[in-house]
Amino acid sequence: MKTLLAGICLILASVAGAQKPYDDSIRQYVADYVKKHEVVVEQDKKYFRFFPPDEAYRVAAKVKKTPNSKWFTMETSGTVRKTFRQYAILEFSIHDTTVQLPVYQSQGLMTSEEYKNHLFLPFTDLTSGESTYAAGRYIDLSITDVKNDMVTVDFNKAYNPYCAYVTGKYNCPVPPKENQLEVTISAGEQNYAKPHD
Repeated sequence: MKTLLAGICLILASVAGAQKPYDDSIRQYVADYVKKHEVVVEQDKKYFRFFPPDEAYRVAAKVKKTPNSKWFTMETSGTVRKTFRQYAILEFSIHDTTVQLPVYQSQGLMTSEEYKNHLFLPFTDLTSGESTYAAGRYIDLSITDVKNDMVTVDFNKAYNPYCAYVTGKYNCPVPPKENQLEVTISAGEQNYAKPHD
């Protein structure tokens, strides 16, 4: 019996040890994100909130490219609309549910050498308006992240648009209805804890 318990403890310890580097990497990612944030500064940084790291929300997604997609105007929180086109549909499974989530290219960013490969993944989920920002969250990807028609989507790196902190100053893209997930994503940035106008 002692040998069995020792074996179980060893297995659990090895699993915990395997997860720790990932958890630490997410904690470092969050620390860097908070430190470099351009809108929330100084003492207000204490109002950031994040879910604990959870590797179950780091998923491998199939990339189904949509090369003939037309440019369209994406609604924003302000008066300025932004032009995007669908780059691909990402397909993955989360909570035993198969999800299809479009990912986009920004017409404006494609003219920049630094951001020409940038992919924009906006989404809402069943936490939106509850524990996370009601208008949705974003994830940044790159065309260079796509390997053999697969890409890793890490919802632990989901972040709020600037509009979550300041009202009326920014034109934050609103996730299209195709990006409204009927699953719970308890990962990434939560609601900002300081009320704003």
